[in-house]
Amino acid sequence: MTIAIIIGLISFVAGSTLAYFIFLVVLRKRKESIIKDAENEAEVIKKERILQAKEKYLQLKTEHERVANERNSKLSQAENKIRQKELSLNQKFEEIQRNKKEVDVIRENLNLQIEVVEKQHDELDRLHKQQVDQLEAMSGITAEEAKTQLIESLKAEAKTEAMSFINEAVEEAKMTANKEAKRIVVQSIQRVATEVAVENSVTVFHIESDEIKGRIIGREGRNIRALEAATGVEIIVDDTPEAIILSAFDPVRREIARLSLHQLVTDGRIHPARIEEVVAKVQKQVEEEVIEIGKRTTIDLGVHGLHPELIRMIGKMKYRSSYGQNLLQHSREVANLCAIMASELGLNPKLAKRAGLLHDIGKVPDDEPELPHAILGMKLAEKFKEKPEVCNAIGSHHDETEMTTLLAPIVQVCDAISGARPGARREVVEAYIKRLKDLEALALSHPGVTKTYAIQAGRELRVIVGSEKVTDKDAENLSTEIARKIQSEMTYPGQVKITVIRETRAISYAK
Repeated sequence: MTIAIIIGLISFVAGSTLAYFIFLVVLRKRKESIIKDAENEAEVIKKERILQAKEKYLQLKTEHERVANERNSKLSQAENKIRQKELSLNQKFEEIQRNKKEVDVIRENLNLQIEVVEKQHDELDRLHKQQVDQLEAMSGITAEEAKTQLIESLKAEAKTEAMSFINEAVEEAKMTANKEAKRIVVQSIQRVATEVAVENSVTVFHIESDEIKGRIIGREGRNIRALEAATGVEIIVDDTPEAIILSAFDPVRREIARLSLHQLVTDGRIHPARIEEVVAKVQKQVEEEVIEIGKRTTIDLGVHGLHPELIRMIGKMKYRSSYGQNLLQHSREVANLCAIMASELGLNPKLAKRAGLLHDIGKVPDDEPELPHAILGMKLAEKFKEKPEVCNAIGSHHDETEMTTLLAPIVQVCDAISGARPGARREVVEAYIKRLKDLEALALSHPGVTKTYAIQAGRELRVIVGSEKVTDKDAENLSTEIARKIQSEMTYPGQVKITVIRETRAISYAK
């Protein structure tokens, strides 16, 4: 048993040794194969690297040759340029040398001529001195004394002639200035022949038949009362055939009333609710028309770049009057006169026309502070970024401020020319309208009053109050207080009836 084990062990060891030797032989062959493959691959890589190096060398060589050729070409061009410049410089140098020789010759000739001239000058001085000595011996006075006497004589003669010339120039300037001023004024008046129209306080509304009068009056006078309350215009329906008279001092109100009546009569539906709706619509139309009139006026006159608010105020001038003279026509006339006069005097006619158009802008503000219209107009112009020359001309055309530019006296003169036309203005109408405005303003100053209308030529004042602010008892007290204030603060003919209207409205909509 032991022998068998030993023999088995010996066989196992012998087999393992053989296997180990076989493994070593295989490893050695594998190693040789790997080494050979690596050597082959290294040889291939080496060849590739040599080829790449050769290609790179050829590329670098080619590039170097190209750069060298370019450099050589540039050097050749530079050499050619230098050679050309050198030739040019040589030519110029030769030319300078030739010119220098010519200059030297000319200088020598000039020196000779100078010497001759100096000799001649010395000879002339000697002859002049000889003649002066002879004259002094003949006259008995020296040359300096003769010169002094001559100068004094010339001074006296020149002074006399200068004084005479100055007096003649002054007289001629006076005559020419007066004549020229008269010519400019007369020519300006002749070239602007604006039609003069006097505004009044009554508008006649024509109707097709007298049957419409009853519809306008309405049942128990409801329609006519609603129309008067909405527009602030007194509507007189009398026996005048086919005519209704609209009376109010404010032309805007009369125009609104006339247009409202026209729409109501054309439509045929005349009742208080419809009247209020039409009047509100017409008021909006008139406001749009005011803006359109302002734009059209500025386009006609060639005045551009005005502020929209100034354009609206210009449109409002159509419904205002200055001492009975239509304010828009007056302003247009003054603008044209200013442009003509400025052109005659060599000033800017466009700027003068702008100042003439805006000179009475202070008469149509939305609110009326206690300021002269010229000062108010100047402040409005300054507010809307007008030029200082225009602002000064507006503010000083009635001498409220000092005139600082030449435009100011031109505007003042043209304003006087326009207002001085025969029949252009009526002081009575202006005073009448001012009284009615003051009457309305006095009543509107009380708390709770929303609207005031002076009607019947100022003999009646209708005051509309808010029902939520004024009670029935307060309305009675308000009418008494307004009457007392009018008696103490205003001057008026006859008597003034004060009517305070207080109403409550309930409005709802069915949808």
